Amino acid sequence: MAKRTDLLDKKKVLKSIRSMPDKFSVDDVVDRMIILEKLERAIADSEAGRTFTLAEAKKRHAKWLK
Repeated sequence: MAKRTDLLDKKKVLKSIRSMPDKFSVDDVVDRMIILEKLERAIADSEAGRTFTLAEAKKRHAKWLK
């Protein structure tokens, strides 16, 4: 079962669905919910200080940035 912090807010989900066109596929809804969940997680990480500066990220990923 998902942790309470991993759950989406119904109001945000409904707002997101209402912004979609009148006809859409199930895949469209699933994609929208995945994006919404990832954004919520990113915001929570940012608010909790679980982020890196650009310089820190470049240092951590230097081998891939060559």
